[in-house]
Amino acid sequence: MNFLLFQFGLCTFRYEPNQSSYVTKAFNFYIFPKPFSRTSPDIKFICQSSSIDFLASQGFDFNKVFRSGIPYLTQEEESQLREQYEERRSQINGAGTVLYTPTAGMGFCNVPEDQRDFIRMVELLDTKLMASTQPYKEIISNTSLAELHKQLREKPFRSPTTECPEGLQSYDTSTEQLHEAGYDAFITGLCFISMANYLGSFLTPPKSHISARSKLLEPFYNKLFLMRVIDIPYLNMSGPDLQPKRDHVLYVTFPKEWKTSDLYQLFSAFGNIQVSWIDDTSAFVCLSQTEQVQIAMNTSRYAESYCIQTYAEYMQSRQKSTHTSRRWTDDGWADTSYSAAAMTTASGFSHAHTSETMPPALFDVPQVW
Repeated sequence: MNFLLFQFGLCTFRYEPNQSSYVTKAFNFYIFPKPFSRTSPDIKFICQSSSIDFLASQGFDFNKVFRSGIPYLTQEEESQLREQYEERRSQINGAGTVLYTPTAGMGFCNVPEDQRDFIRMVELLDTKLMASTQPYKEIISNTSLAELHKQLREKPFRSPTTECPEGLQSYDTSTEQLHEAGYDAFITGLCFISMANYLGSFLTPPKSHISARSKLLEPFYNKLFLMRVIDIPYLNMSGPDLQPKRDHVLYVTFPKEWKTSDLYQLFSAFGNIQVSWIDDTSAFVCLSQTEQVQIAMNTSRYAESYCIQTYAEYMQSRQKSTHTSRRWTDDGWADTSYSAAAMTTASGFSHAHTSETMPPALFDVPQVW
């Protein structure tokens, strides 16, 4: 079972140089996988009570989702329905059974050939990443969408002038409609334009409008902001990922009964630490100073209930096809062999778009330079 996407928002912006303004077109799409027949997939999904309560408090129209939402199928579901249809037709005509070959399902899907050239032209620009990066991060204190929009309406930024064709969804920023997908897309576009045009102030002579295709924006192309991952600020969708320096990070294995408080107690002599769990018997522990690593290693040399490795040692063990390590069993510590693949579990986020060389994520890790 999965969470469902209820609403998809899209907003386009076209610059009109004669009026020095932007023509906007915003759209909201309510979507819901409604079954059309008894043979259609009857999707089960989960929801979170706090999320439903929040959307209701924002005036979200659930009736419109469930009554009028655009129905859809995944590629897997479409293939299954086509197979069922062909099988019934074959049975009626006296033909043999149709062999069903599943498609990619919930994973990546094949891009139609006639759309590939267009997709190659698309560049991703993440406003949250831009706001968290130079030259913006020194003057932007909060990158949440609503707060970011407020800050970008003040100096040294300028709010763009917009107009909307008659008959289309028009938004007024004086009446916030946050968390309506189309409005959020509209606000995101305004934030991007303000930040992009700000770069024009550094040119000689200054320019009031900076195109999304400007070379000034190329450092931000195809980089996706990573929430709460301090030492890997972004995923690079079109190049190698950053390799962070983690000399202050330890890999700790321990009995499955241990809790976070036990790790804080173990490293209490080292001041402020950060703990990122990997599984029930291992975690990353980030010390505040690199110089403390060797001290921690020395003090754990004769420990019986836990084992500590440096981050470099941990990464070396992952790169080997097999490795022998002390693991906690019912009889205490024992030498067991395990595949390196068993150690590739990420601590908290999907690796669907990461490169093969990207290290596991560490949440809220204080950067040590």
